[in-house]
Amino acid sequence: MNIENSREYYGKVLSGSDDLRTDACCTAEAPPPAILAAMINVHPQVRARYYGCGLVVPQGIEGAQILDLGSGSGQDAYILSQLVGEQGSVTGVDTTPEQLAVATEHLEWHRQKFGYAAGNVTFVEGDIERLDLLDLPKGHFDVIVSNCVINLVGDKASVFAAAHGLLKEGGELYFSDVYADRRIPANLQNDPVLHGECLSGALYWGDFQSLAKAAGFADPRLVTSRPLGIGDPAIAAKLDGIAFHSATYRLFKLAGLEAQCEDYGQAVRYKGTLAGSERVFDLDDHHAIEAGRMFPVCGNSWRMLADTRFADHFEFFGDFSHHYGVFPDCGIAIPFASDAAAQAASQAASCC
Repeated sequence: MNIENSREYYGKVLSGSDDLRTDACCTAEAPPPAILAAMINVHPQVRARYYGCGLVVPQGIEGAQILDLGSGSGQDAYILSQLVGEQGSVTGVDTTPEQLAVATEHLEWHRQKFGYAAGNVTFVEGDIERLDLLDLPKGHFDVIVSNCVINLVGDKASVFAAAHGLLKEGGELYFSDVYADRRIPANLQNDPVLHGECLSGALYWGDFQSLAKAAGFADPRLVTSRPLGIGDPAIAAKLDGIAFHSATYRLFKLAGLEAQCEDYGQAVRYKGTLAGSERVFDLDDHHAIEAGRMFPVCGNSWRMLADTRFADHFEFFGDFSHHYGVFPDCGIAIPFASDAAAQAASQAASCC
């Protein structure tokens, strides 16, 4: 039901982003200057049929091979096309013929607009639940992006598993989507409007964590999030009691990531060399790494920088030879009582 509803809603019900009834499929973030400049270069007809909920443009992608899952009319693909440059490439996959028609109609227009000798964008019709049926090379992509689309598919586990297989080691899935604070009741999941508005297919955030880790992404990192407003009274009434958030995550394909943040006494120093992030590099929502400062990190964060495309932009201090336990303020707290609390409890207890 999900794929048919998506094709109907985005191909026929909606004629443009102004037809949306909630702000779930809208991007509220103010784009950084480089992204805004690239966005201005996108054809107006492509922009008019944009239904994303975040900015899916991670740092350091010049020359990268990128896969866009649920590329729609192509806005993100054409923005990424400019930022990866002529040496990079963008492949968009979408299942809605009307959206693909808009995207492909403007391929040559964008090539000329960007001044490229040859186009670096390709669009493929396909279901992102069945990426295995498409002729996509395994272990090939540096970055996979998706913008408010995974919520629309039924078999979300297959999407995460396929993305893991298509990424290079050290690559990342960087995507925005809608999440709920609880599991959506079954009677709402097939509502065509709620589904098309990116709400009834939203993952409970705890289930997302489980699915991502099962696919091989051991340490999902939240980059940005915002609560969603539902201004349509009828939709709000159906979803009463459920809170929704739009969130952007980055999931690295890295061997050796641990289940939680472990402390090995390591630190990094950012060189300030990533375009657009010269003063501060934001790894996620709680790792804002200022250029030039020694910045303590856990073992997982170390690997996310040292074993990825970011390695040349950092200096690294320490290794994995000595373990100091859970990283302060980051990992799961030790479950046992403190020494003082344990001693007091012991004195008060009697053996039985």
